[in-house]
Amino acid sequence: MILLKRFLTGSVLARNTLWMFAGEGIRLFLQAAYFILIARSLGVGEYGAFVGAVALVALVAPFSSWGVGFLLLREVARDRSTFGRYWGAGLAITALSGCILLCLVLLVSHAVWGNSVPLKVLLLVGISDVIVVRVIDLAVRAFMAVEVLRRSAEMSIVLSATRVSAALCLKFAVHTPTAMSWAFLYLLSTLAATIYSVVAVTRSLGLPSLKLRLSRAELKEGFYFAVSQASQTVYNDIDKTMLVRFGGLEATGIYGAAYRVVDAAFAPVSALVGAAAARFFRHGKSGIAGSTRFARKLLPYTAGYGLLAAAFLFVASPILPALLGKGFATATLALQWLSPLVLLKSIHYFFADSLSAAGHQGLRASVQLGIVGLNVLLNLWLIPAYSWRGAAWASLASDGALAVGLFAAILTLRRRGAISDPPCSVAPKVVL
Repeated sequence: MILLKRFLTGSVLARNTLWMFAGEGIRLFLQAAYFILIARSLGVGEYGAFVGAVALVALVAPFSSWGVGFLLLREVARDRSTFGRYWGAGLAITALSGCILLCLVLLVSHAVWGNSVPLKVLLLVGISDVIVVRVIDLAVRAFMAVEVLRRSAEMSIVLSATRVSAALCLKFAVHTPTAMSWAFLYLLSTLAATIYSVVAVTRSLGLPSLKLRLSRAELKEGFYFAVSQASQTVYNDIDKTMLVRFGGLEATGIYGAAYRVVDAAFAPVSALVGAAAARFFRHGKSGIAGSTRFARKLLPYTAGYGLLAAAFLFVASPILPALLGKGFATATLALQWLSPLVLLKSIHYFFADSLSAAGHQGLRASVQLGIVGLNVLLNLWLIPAYSWRGAAWASLASDGALAVGLFAAILTLRRRGAISDPPCSVAPKVVL
C-alpha cells in the first residue's frame, strides 16, 4: 500500500492512467453486459445487420467533427484560454457536417448492400454515431486536454450505462427484438449520455464561443486528423461492411462478436493512450525526438501487456459460445485468429501518436491511407473466398504493416535530423 501510494502521488500520468483504466474497466463491464444482452436477444443474423450498419457509419463518422477534437486537445493542453473557441467550433462543425455525411451514407447504402440492412436501421445508427456520439468524443477530449481524466472516464461510463439500460429494455420489454428496435433504443441511450456530457463540460470548463471561425491552416490540419481517425476506422471496420456484402449477416455477426472481444482486451492500453495524449503534444513541441523519447518509456509496458492479452484470448476463446449462445460457436476460432491484434495495436498506437504530437500529422495520415488501400484490396481478395477467415487474415496483415510503416516513417525523420519539425525555441520540461 505504501509503494502504491508513492507511485500514485509521484506521477500525474500514473494517476490519470489509473483513472482511465478504472473508467475503462467499469465501461468494459457495462459493455460486456449489453453486448451479451443484445447478441442473445437478436441472434446472429439480426446482430450481423446491426454490426454492418455500425461499421458502414463508422467509415464517415470521424469527418463529422473534422478533427476539431484533436485540435481542441492539442491547443487547450498548451493554452487553456483557447477552450471556448475550440469547444464552440467543434459543436457547430459536428452538427453541420454530420447531417451532410449522414445523407451521403443513406444515399450510397443501397448500392453497397441492396436490402440486406434496413434503411431505417442505418438512419438511426447514423444519427447516433455520426452526430450525437461525436459530441461525447469532444467532451472526452476537452477533459483530457486539462488532464482531468476522471471526468473523461466518467463520460464513457455514462454512455455505456445508458446503453446497458437500453439493452435491458430490449431484452425484457420488447416482445420480438430486431435490429430496428435495438437501433431505436441505441439512439435514445446515446442522446441521454450526450446531454449529460455537454452539461458537464460547460459547467466545468466554460461556455462555447460564438466565434466559430477556424483558420485555413487549422482546417487543413483538422482534416489530416480526421483522415487519420477515418483511416484507423476503415481498416478496423471495412471488413465488417464487406462481410455483409460478400459473406452474409451470419458471418458478420460471428466476426463482429470476436472483434468486440479484441477491442475489450485493448482497453487498458487505450486508457494509457488517453491519459498520455496531452503530454504527447507537450513533448512533441521539441519535435519527433521528444515525442518518440516519451513513447519509448511507455512501449515496453504496452507491448508486454499486448503479448499477455493475446495469449489469454487465444486460450480463453472457447467460453465465447457459452456467453453469447450456440449460434456464435464459430466465434471461438475467429477470436483465436484475431487475438494477435491486441499486441499489434499496443505498439502502433504509440508510433502514430509520436508523429501527430511532433507536427507530422500529414505523414501519419499518408501511412494510414496506404494501409487502408492494402486492407481493402486484401478484403476484396480474401473475403469472397474465405468469408470471415479472410477478413481476419486481412486485419492481421494490415495492422502489422501499419506498425512497420509508422516505425519506418519515424526512423526516416530521425535520420534526416527531423528537418521538417515545427520550430521550438525551448524544449518543454515535462515530467513523466
